[in-house]
Amino acid sequence: MRIPEAKDPVAALRTALPEAVLYAKDFRGETTIVVHPQHLVAALQFLRDTPGLVYNFLSDISSVDYYPEPPTEQRPERFAVSYHLLSMLYKRRIRVKVFVAEDEPEVDSITSLWPAANWLEREIYDMMGIRFRGHPDLRRVLLAEDWDGHPLRRDYPLGYEQVQFSFNVEEIIKHKPLAEE
Repeated sequence: MRIPEAKDPVAALRTALPEAVLYAKDFRGETTIVVHPQHLVAALQFLRDTPGLVYNFLSDISSVDYYPEPPTEQRPERFAVSYHLLSMLYKRRIRVKVFVAEDEPEVDSITSLWPAANWLEREIYDMMGIRFRGHPDLRRVLLAEDWDGHPLRRDYPLGYEQVQFSFNVEEIIKHKPLAEE
């Protein structure tokens, strides 16, 4: 069996779907391709199915909240969703990133390409509030259904409890509810 020669993923994607790629960058040997959200599924399917690329393993999906930083040319929206892919055949990784608007944080689901994306997308929905269009079962997976808000957003209010040490025991105990005997 002959294995096809490995292709440059950025050049191949720019050739096949020129309107999909917004820009690409390499940093310390890691390639990131930023794609237009409307072309996300097509770009990921191309990277997975094209001989010479074969990014056939979805290792993770993560999300980022850039609040309170203002948008820039390289980062046009508040939220980003990153898809971490591995080509087991060629032993190389790539990250595909899409930016998602703050006012309507929504992107297409990729569960049709990788069924394992189901739980990863549900976790991002639960913790960041980014919705995935076409997801077969989009509901909270970590928090209760009636939970208010999304805890990984940078503007989510923080709970705070002071840590108890030997020097501040009395101060901490004053503020704790104690069981009545």
